[in-house]
Amino acid sequence: MFKVEIKINHKYYKKIAYSKPITIGEIIKEKEFKEKGIIAYVLNCDYTTSKELIKTDAEVDLITSNSSEGFRIYQDTAIFVMMKAFYRLFPAKTKFIVEHSIGNGVYGEIFGKDIFTAEKVKELKHEMLEIINRKLPIEKINISLSEAENIFSKKGNGEIFSHLSYHKIDIFKCEEYDDYFLRQLAENTSAIRNFDLLYHSPGIILRFPDKDSLQIKGEFQFPRKLFATHQEHDKWLKIIRVHNVSALNKAKDTYRLADMIQVEEALHEKKIVFIADEISRQKDVKVILIAGPSSSGKTTYAKRLSIHLRVNGLNPQIIQLDDYFLPRYLTPKKESGEFDFESLQAIDLQLLNDNLQDFLAGKEIDLPKFNFLTGERENIYRKLTPKKDAVLILEGIHGLNDKLTESVPFNQKVKIYVSALNNLNIDAHNRIPTTDSRKIRRIIRDHKFRGYSAEQTLDRWDSIAEGEDKNIFPFQENSDFMFNSTLTYELGVLKKHIMPLLQNVTCYCPQFQEAKRLIKLLDHISTIHDELVPSHSILREFIGGSLFNY
Repeated sequence: MFKVEIKINHKYYKKIAYSKPITIGEIIKEKEFKEKGIIAYVLNCDYTTSKELIKTDAEVDLITSNSSEGFRIYQDTAIFVMMKAFYRLFPAKTKFIVEHSIGNGVYGEIFGKDIFTAEKVKELKHEMLEIINRKLPIEKINISLSEAENIFSKKGNGEIFSHLSYHKIDIFKCEEYDDYFLRQLAENTSAIRNFDLLYHSPGIILRFPDKDSLQIKGEFQFPRKLFATHQEHDKWLKIIRVHNVSALNKAKDTYRLADMIQVEEALHEKKIVFIADEISRQKDVKVILIAGPSSSGKTTYAKRLSIHLRVNGLNPQIIQLDDYFLPRYLTPKKESGEFDFESLQAIDLQLLNDNLQDFLAGKEIDLPKFNFLTGERENIYRKLTPKKDAVLILEGIHGLNDKLTESVPFNQKVKIYVSALNNLNIDAHNRIPTTDSRKIRRIIRDHKFRGYSAEQTLDRWDSIAEGEDKNIFPFQENSDFMFNSTLTYELGVLKKHIMPLLQNVTCYCPQFQEAKRLIKLLDHISTIHDELVPSHSILREFIGGSLFNY
């Protein structure tokens, strides 16, 4: 007799006693598990398959498709299925590159002799449905690094393994098609219940379902401004001649790295100058609102923008939205009972708008100061007197939501969206999600300046992302300007700061698999020394050594 402890999404569910060996597949045949949409299995800290035979006491963690971890597996499995379908239909001299996320999907482009048409997208979608309906197994195969290099060199992709020190790696195989993915995949193509494929010249959008319901909801809302910002970053990558981590590693190996860093930092500066010049031309503008998801570098951006506004003869004054938090006893709560600090209703909107009206009228303001330790507003106020040609810079999560600054006329405010929109990929099929750069930045900053462990930050990340999905991303297209704060070389710099933190996440932590995935990602990237990072760089906000005070 032995006992199997069942967890669902890393939370205890129940213990079951068995008298003879049993597979995970036999365990989940029970009705109570069938209805949960299980997409992956973890046995004693490692991903496994439903065929795994359990003979002794064990801990089995069942990952569902509608969990954060499971949904990422769902997304990568959908990409795998799309790639299998694509290369079966169009094998001759074509290459499909998954570029970046867009809305609730990913955007990819096809490179080859023939123009990819809407009709071909319909063919591709039909082939994907065929693969899904055939319920084909997806096998994870452990092979030697040299064997992997040989297989992927024939596909023109062997160099992705050049910086790995492993002796063996895992690849995924479905019938004749094999591919390399950083993340675990589902073990069967039938795991992909819903998706859509949309033609957007010159590429394709693979649309994912809603995470909670796994249903496609409504029409796809194409984010024009966000897409244009991604395309702008693609042009930057062409300027510095880096499109994937192999090219970045080569830049370091050929001593081209310092030059590349200077060019990329100059591109940042040029964009900041452009936005400052555009704002300066709008004589009515008195309030500049800066918003974006966590760890986008908004604070450094605000300071650098302020410098260029001063060059243009304006007098920028920065205030923090965090100082307008309501006292704890007035802060709204989530269904879980936790404080909802990301809610617009957690802000003292009346006081903020009263202050903004006084500023616009040229009156002196008593700026509040919020104490996060006590959860109360302090009795000490900072005086702010509008100067000649004054503009107010307000940085905070709700800056793009017009309800935040209802009292300010539209012609008197400008909204800027700041985010780290990474277009650098591991290879053609392994994109580095835009959230990964921000997550890594956040882990390092939380540890360096707040004393948090990587485990603590990763534990909170889903809650942070939930707040962003609700309070930031729906409003990003309302912005007047977008600034992409990503730096192509940043993961090489961040690597040495974060690796020891990730390696301290134990296998008993719910975030262990995510920490392993980030380590696996960073293993592909060469380390870059801090000394090459300019002191005014946005990156300094996270690693320290900035010339700005925070």
